[in-house]
Amino acid sequence: MRPIRRGDRGPAVQEIRGILVGLDLLDTDPVGPNDDPVAPDDEFEAKIERAVRAFQQSRGLSVDGQVGAETWRALDAARWRLGARTLYHAIPDPLTGEDVRSLQERLLEMGYDVGRADGVYGARTARAVAQFQREVGLATSDGACGPQTMNALRRLGRKVVGGRPQWLREADAFRQSGPTLVGKVIIIDPGHGSADPGVVVPDGHLRWTEADLTYDLATRLEGRLGAAGMRVHLTRGPAPAASLPDLARAELANELGGDLFISLHVDRHANPEANGVASYHYGTDNGVTSTVGERLADLVRREIVARTGMNDCRTHAKTWELLRLTRMPAVRVDVGYLTSATDRDRLIDPRFRDRVVEAIVAAVQRMYYPVEQDVPTGSIDVSELRAAMAAGR
Repeated sequence: MRPIRRGDRGPAVQEIRGILVGLDLLDTDPVGPNDDPVAPDDEFEAKIERAVRAFQQSRGLSVDGQVGAETWRALDAARWRLGARTLYHAIPDPLTGEDVRSLQERLLEMGYDVGRADGVYGARTARAVAQFQREVGLATSDGACGPQTMNALRRLGRKVVGGRPQWLREADAFRQSGPTLVGKVIIIDPGHGSADPGVVVPDGHLRWTEADLTYDLATRLEGRLGAAGMRVHLTRGPAPAASLPDLARAELANELGGDLFISLHVDRHANPEANGVASYHYGTDNGVTSTVGERLADLVRREIVARTGMNDCRTHAKTWELLRLTRMPAVRVDVGYLTSATDRDRLIDPRFRDRVVEAIVAAVQRMYYPVEQDVPTGSIDVSELRAAMAAGR
């Protein structure tokens, strides 16, 4: 869909306004500040843009004040409150919404395994609801959340102790998988695509694009991780083609059954002085997070900073669909700003890209070390991982 932005008019703007009012992000005063006349209900005015920005910030979305496809889906989901409708597993188009995410978070707190609180009422959530219904003795255990199930949920408190349920499950899965990389499956996602170049910066007679640089990083990373024994899949190739949307990339990763997912990007900024590396993992404003994803994002960023000297732009929680809908720990890494002369000079150097790849390989290996056996940042010799694989260890 074409983004709806400031100055646009029409029924879609009226619907956006209504949702923002319902979320208490927009007032319904009959007059503006200083008794200024109010814009028509179907006009995307400045205060709607501010409300959209506030909504995007609260949901961990990219903050641009425009309603594109991902922001629209988030707005549409946010209008639902838990208990306002009966929830059930619908095929092929599952119910989605803030009420679904609230239910998933509630079940996680009580020790039921719904996977990630992604706001999608899928088969796993329905099974968890059915298990809850059986355990509390409800007359039906159909996996649908209606008035009786809601009343039972309100009566009961937490059952899990000793840490966040998602952390307990994800950490236990990693402990059981062992420290070696051999046989583990990783999905590498080079951002954008040839038909969607992403950030583009002309440089004399040359033209640097995000799509080309991330694909080069991805193929180098594929070689290094493959040499360490991992099974590596890329979400796209180099040939010109329509770029997959994030939803499709998440679905592909789920179909491939990855153990980890890493999406590679470079960034842009209007200020040419902006530079550095940042990483992102799935997380919400109320503390629900993919804790293993958070650890991987933190390790990748720290290893890149230590091995390249790039500016540290920290690790951040986001609800981007690419991170929320993947069923494995997923991170996005923005390896510098192509609009920064400093970062650009680094990124176009193949030797620098090799150092970035070595940093990511080291971070992936550290993910599988038990916490008590972790090593200092920057200390793993990636060549030893290849040598160990070659020796059959």
